[in-house]
Amino acid sequence: MTIHAPRAETAHEKSPDDDADTTNTPYTQPFYRYYVLAVLTVVYVFNFVDRQLLVILQEPIKAELNLSDTQLGLLTGFAFALFYVICGIPIARWADKGNRRTIIALALTIWSVMTAMCGLAANYTHLLLARVGVGVGEAGGSPPAHSMISDIFKPKNRALALSVYSIGIYIGILIGFAAGGFLADAFSWRLAFFVVGIPGVALALLVLLTVREPIRGW
Repeated sequence: MTIHAPRAETAHEKSPDDDADTTNTPYTQPFYRYYVLAVLTVVYVFNFVDRQLLVILQEPIKAELNLSDTQLGLLTGFAFALFYVICGIPIARWADKGNRRTIIALALTIWSVMTAMCGLAANYTHLLLARVGVGVGEAGGSPPAHSMISDIFKPKNRALALSVYSIGIYIGILIGFAAGGFLADAFSWRLAFFVVGIPGVALALLVLLTVREPIRGW
């Protein structure tokens, strides 16, 4: 019986424990992988800042636009959640086939512009429509981001990467409450929506210019 010695791994082969993809993309560099993770996390922070801003500003909005508690409840809850949930499924399906980087940039632009539009609302209908737009835009944030992170990091590092991304929720809530309250006291609730919304457009441009679409699947 012939016994074959284990075949040595060549320089062109990759150990299952290697974290880097051998394909010629920027993601072969650990720095770039973590840079993209940081950018996606900041996008997620903006997601929750814009989402929570209305909650902290509802009292001055209620007073100026003469809104009822029912109308406020629809703005902060149902109007946002309904379209967020409905749009999330088809957008996730789109992320399965389309360019996820572009989807994130487009979604970020939409919800940032709609957040700024909240500051221009002349009545309840205008504010409701802008809030629906925020929900539609934010529905396109997480599905493609989760998919990208899963393709950027191998299973042994994926839980850590997704945990870092999830920190964006709490940072966003903190900033949304703190910045919204400060801006409303110092200036007005309308300016608060502009200050929070407009930087998101610049962030969307950064995503387009510096984030590459990763190869799908490990």
